[in-house]
Amino acid sequence: MSTRVEEEYDYLFKVVLIGDSGVGKSNLLSRFTRNEFNLESKSTIGVEFATKSIQAEGKTIKAQIWDTAGQERYRAITSAYYRGAVGALLVYDISKHGTFENVERWLKELRDHAEANIVVMLVGNKSDLKNIRGVETDEAMSFAEQHNLAFIETSALDSTGVDTAFQRILTEIYRLMSRRNMAAEEGVGGVGKGQSIELGEGKKGGKKCC
Repeated sequence: MSTRVEEEYDYLFKVVLIGDSGVGKSNLLSRFTRNEFNLESKSTIGVEFATKSIQAEGKTIKAQIWDTAGQERYRAITSAYYRGAVGALLVYDISKHGTFENVERWLKELRDHAEANIVVMLVGNKSDLKNIRGVETDEAMSFAEQHNLAFIETSALDSTGVDTAFQRILTEIYRLMSRRNMAAEEGVGGVGKGQSIELGEGKKGGKKCC
């Protein structure tokens, strides 16, 4: 019985975390999915993912959030990593301007590998370090507007903005998907309850890459 309850959701969305190594992607993942933060967290080796369900507009949405290392030597996994993703959090560290400068390169990689209609949110993490801020909010907002990205600042350390970031991107994905389904309903019909969205291999498909 408990297994059945655990699996009850209306939609499953795959969201990827991208950005330089050390910007806090793994801690954003653990803060959102387990409400944990590890000050000593090491660089992610390869890929890991975690899931968490949220409520959005009366629907239960299960997020499958993937995290990978930002180092160049893991770039070979990109195709499998991005496959089926409907959302991406593009993360930089507000205290290190270099991580923000690399956002454009990450965005290009995302555009090269991911679906054209993927929802992207720019995330300035480590907002608790504002006393040594290296990236002004206005500069990041301007970049986000220029590239048609959502934008938020977060702190995985003190939880600021983390739930809001994931809630916003998952709700936006749901709204876009709903609009597409409504437009297609006359021809093919919508996506049924409990089905994954653009996750061709189903709930456990992601494990095949690593």
